[in-house]
Amino acid sequence: MRTALRRRTRTLIGTVGLIAFVMLYAPLAMALADSRISQLHPALQTVVYCILGIAWIFPLMPLIRWMERPDA
Repeated sequence: MRTALRRRTRTLIGTVGLIAFVMLYAPLAMALADSRISQLHPALQTVVYCILGIAWIFPLMPLIRWMERPDA
């Protein structure tokens, strides 16, 4: 028998997952920026920094949708 989690529980689990992901993603993005991106042209650096700043959202969208799903 499958029991559905309440929205409050999903939000707690999702928040912990979100924080864990960002704690891993941020140092990786900073290491990449420090090693490779600093050698690029400043205009290209701006584009790459914008992409890195937004890219974390795409893998987390399913988690955010799951967290915000209404209770049955």
